[in-house]
Amino acid sequence: MTRRNQVGQLFMLGFAGTSISKHLADFLTEYRPGGLILFARNLDTPSQIASLTNALQEHASDPPLLISIDQEGGRVSRLPAGFTIFPACEVIGRCNSSELAYAAASATAAELRAVGINMNLAPILDVNTNPANPIIGNRSFGASPTLVCELGLATISGLQDNKVLACGKHFPGHGDTSADSHCELPVITASLERLRALELRPFLHAIENRLASIMTAHVLYPALDEHLPATLSSAILTDLLRGQLRFTGLTLTDDLEMRAITDHHGIKEAAVQAVLAGADMLLIGQDRDRQVGAMEAVLRAVTDGTISTQRLDASLGRIAQAKSQFLKPYAPVELHAVTETVGKSAHNALLDTIRRTSERRLKASV
Repeated sequence: MTRRNQVGQLFMLGFAGTSISKHLADFLTEYRPGGLILFARNLDTPSQIASLTNALQEHASDPPLLISIDQEGGRVSRLPAGFTIFPACEVIGRCNSSELAYAAASATAAELRAVGINMNLAPILDVNTNPANPIIGNRSFGASPTLVCELGLATISGLQDNKVLACGKHFPGHGDTSADSHCELPVITASLERLRALELRPFLHAIENRLASIMTAHVLYPALDEHLPATLSSAILTDLLRGQLRFTGLTLTDDLEMRAITDHHGIKEAAVQAVLAGADMLLIGQDRDRQVGAMEAVLRAVTDGTISTQRLDASLGRIAQAKSQFLKPYAPVELHAVTETVGKSAHNALLDTIRRTSERRLKASV
């Protein structure tokens, strides 16, 4: 693998369209990104998604691509009609059942795998402590760190037991913000003691129980780093996450195109800084020029020694380990499995059980 292709493995990129254009095919051949992320703009029908992921993997050779999606349930659901779409985590939280959380994640994993998606950027491990939070809200299991620990781990297990890489987010916690990092840089002024007692607990619990990957938060935590958001902070991603919490899995940034980053840093600078901070994979969801600029910037930083060979090799090793665990042995999706699995009656019956359980508990609490 060339140095350019090694750097490509550090990136998870979005693209336009529901099929592979020649331009995209040439891009994949030249840069060999380690992963691709699918949005609603890429998804039409279950069979189309299966054909798309098969075609994408044909251009990846070895190692296979991580093909990811944000399928949390509720308002953060990318899958089209035909799939079983479970409700927001808040509804699962109201059920207060690890068994139902595990079952929902298992069903989601089965449907994702049936169409060739091997990584889900879920679950939310943020504790919903701020009612004014504009971005987390019902995406969280609730305001209790104990509940988030239990249901978060059940969701992780349901995904990973069914060979879908789970990604807990947003480290070290996005629940107490009053701003949306898509639009601006949020600041959480909590003390280190408060962070350890509340925000960090679900992440530590998941780390201790085989969580395979973590997504970083574009949030500033002055108690941890006075100057840089978590995504760009070695104090948070290396000293805290790797050193103190002993996380050995894969770290993925939130989208570097979000304004919490771009309002303060150029995309090239942010990409290099994120790698130096300890991020293994960099997510850039849309703009091709930004994607190329970031990859070329990281390549230059590796070439001139700003990013050491040891730092690069550490991330490549963690990416390879994740792919070995969840993607291999790789086999193309069989189209008959799509109709057998996606939206099947047992999954819809489970969805109905979750809804009824949540409604019953809601009425009982009034």
